Amino acid sequence: MHDPDCPCAKTTQQWLFNEQTGIVAHQWQESLMAHTGITDSRKILKQRLFGVTRRSLQGDLETLAKLGWLTYKNEEYHRVNEFPLRPVTPTDDNINKINSDELSFLHEDLVTIAATHSHKINGVQRFFLQLDYVIPHSTLDLVDDLQFQLRQLWAKTLVPPIQLTYDSARTCNVVACIVYPVCIYYIQRAVYLCAYGESPDRETEWYNFRLDRIQDITSLEWNNVQIPQDLKQSYPKLSSLNPDYIVQEMSNAWGFDFYLPSRLMLLRFDRDYNDRYIQNTIRHKTFQSITYQQAQRLINFHVTQPQHQQVLLNILMNRSPQDAYYQVYYRDRDNGIKMRLRAWQPKCEVLLPFDLRQSIATDLAAAFQLYH
Repeated sequence: MHDPDCPCAKTTQQWLFNEQTGIVAHQWQESLMAHTGITDSRKILKQRLFGVTRRSLQGDLETLAKLGWLTYKNEEYHRVNEFPLRPVTPTDDNINKINSDELSFLHEDLVTIAATHSHKINGVQRFFLQLDYVIPHSTLDLVDDLQFQLRQLWAKTLVPPIQLTYDSARTCNVVACIVYPVCIYYIQRAVYLCAYGESPDRETEWYNFRLDRIQDITSLEWNNVQIPQDLKQSYPKLSSLNPDYIVQEMSNAWGFDFYLPSRLMLLRFDRDYNDRYIQNTIRHKTFQSITYQQAQRLINFHVTQPQHQQVLLNILMNRSPQDAYYQVYYRDRDNGIKMRLRAWQPKCEVLLPFDLRQSIATDLAAAFQLYH
């Protein structure tokens, strides 16, 4: 039961038609029909205007700001001095292109597409961006609330450290981690917080926390005694803990877990599969095509154990020089890379590093037993 004095309990009709607004009901209904085509407004008027989730309300506020009924400044929404005469609807003759700077968070190839096709053409939307998003619907509001909380923290002059309560898949435990939040990435079908400080397994200083696994965020002061010494020592150089560092590290090696060690990988693809699906595609800037002879030299140079080296050279001798060979620097133990390699099976063979090859062979043997 709602408190009758709570704003979320009031219906649209109560918000619109009162002494303060001076709006006449039948005039409003005529205007609504003229601009939207809605002839029966009874259902709309009976709805609780603010009886929604924070995520839905945020979307409504953004729409009102775009239409000129609100202004957005300093992370807050404000009343306008003058209301617009009518809702502004973009037309084919008068469409303001989205500023490319506003889309800079997208992959550079998508910026032009989004800026060009963001509006309907003759009333029909022709561009759609379909994302594989594995976050369950039951946690969408939680994820949005966490993002909003982080946005408020990042708006402060001095961004504070935070304590996360995190349900870690890696440790199979709920752990507390004190970190400095840096940025958010949508990648590998989920949203992640890139942060510096304590990782769930305490093995790395950086970590990518999946937002739907964060149960709670608590803001701390920099003088809090709970803050780890390593993080406190980073306090004077916070400017170096920024998204640019992450972008640079991800460009150095293939994989989202940019804080893991970088290693060289040698791959072989069946020629037909390569010609159809691999060549002329961009995987990573270090993903480079090499010759059969170069592959042989990489094995000689990078495999230090004579026994492993001889095994790999013998394997290479039994492979066709006409196949496609690639080298790439990748992040060791990055789960996304493992998933990509599995997706390429059996058309792709890992030659280096030897231990990764053996691990994949073990997984394939186990899979064979399941299907045999």
